[in-house]
Parts: sequence; structure tokens; C-alpha cells
Amino acid sequence: MKTPLLICAVGLVLGLVAAPAQESKEPKKDEPKKEEKKPETKQENKNVNTKEVAVIKTSEGEIVLEFWPEVAPGHVENFKKLAKKGFYDGTCFHRVIKGFMIQGGDPLTKDEANQSRWGTGGPGYQIKAEFNDKPHVRGVLSMARSQDPNSAGSQFFICHGDPRFLDRQYTAFGKLIKGDDVLEKIATTPTQPGDRPVKRMNIDSVKIVPADSVK
Repeated sequence: MKTPLLICAVGLVLGLVAAPAQESKEPKKDEPKKEEKKPETKQENKNVNTKEVAVIKTSEGEIVLEFWPEVAPGHVENFKKLAKKGFYDGTCFHRVIKGFMIQGGDPLTKDEANQSRWGTGGPGYQIKAEFNDKPHVRGVLSMARSQDPNSAGSQFFICHGDPRFLDRQYTAFGKLIKGDDVLEKIATTPTQPGDRPVKRMNIDSVKIVPADSVK
């Protein structure tokens, strides 16, 4: 059985691993079978150096994120690649902890019938960790993983609080530059066991656009 990707709170293991029934305070992610990352193409590498941002349209409003390719080029490239092919469209923020983070990016959340498996999905491959000195503070975009440092795939989280205990344990690769009010709405929504929102916090779409096109 796959293990979900998550983020833990102080005093708990800093792995993004947790079965749906666990109440771990860490960004979780299930552990899919390990597969080597496909070779990067020159075209994909160019995208990392392009000044682009992600516009996440949610059921609660829009969030705009900028990227940090200077510290985590592989994670930035991976997120952009998945977003551009519509991988995140129709997913949701399946794990929410007020004062900590909101987590999404699991393709299994597109189907309500798969709720028992939410938190275990991914793109079918894993990428290497790019731990860096960027602090995990409110608005920072980081990648969920399992206990294996090199197990990130598609699940990500946006910090609601300042979980500095995650620094250099998880790969921070961007930050929120617009939509803090939306982050607040999602992070403070009522939840049920497993830190799952009572109301679905849908991710309608994730678009990668030129930074200067966002006002």
C-alpha cells in the first residue's frame, strides 16, 4: 500500500509520509514506485530560466506564485512541466492545517471515489531533493515527499505559518506573490479527521504565464 506525502510538526518525523488515518503534522506524500527521472531536454531547461509565474485558480480565488530556479531548478522545471500539460487541473488541496500549510498536487484527488488513497498519488516518477537555505515562512512554496529525501513528484504545499523546522528538510522552490487572502481562506476552512477540508478546496487550473502579464 502506498504511503501518503506529508509535512510533520516539531517533535515528529520530518517525513512527508503518512497513511490516510495518521494525524501527522508534516506535509505528506505517499511513496509511489521509484522510477528514474526522464532525461531533461534542452527546451525544458530553457523554461527554468524564463521569468514566469504560476497562476493557480481555486474555488476560493486566485493565487500567484513566483519561482526560485536559482536554488531549485529541477523542482521549478518539474512543476512548470506538469502545470503546462494540465496535470494539476481538477485536483484539490486535500490536506489543510491552519497555521502550518495547505497541501495539494495529488492527481488521485480528481476523483472523489479515491478519497481513501488521497495523498498517495504522483506523476509516476520522482525527482532529486534540492534542499536550500530559503526559509519556510508564510507563502513559501515547497515540495511534499516521503521519508526518502529524493521522493518528491507532484505534491506541493504552501506555508500558512512559519514552519522553520522544515528548513533544509524539504525543497522550497517559490513563494506566493498574490492571493494571500485566498491562502487564508483555504488554510482556515473547517477540516475533518486526516486534516481534510469539509468543503472541497478545488484547484480549477494551474497556468504558467509570463510574470509581466500578471498585474
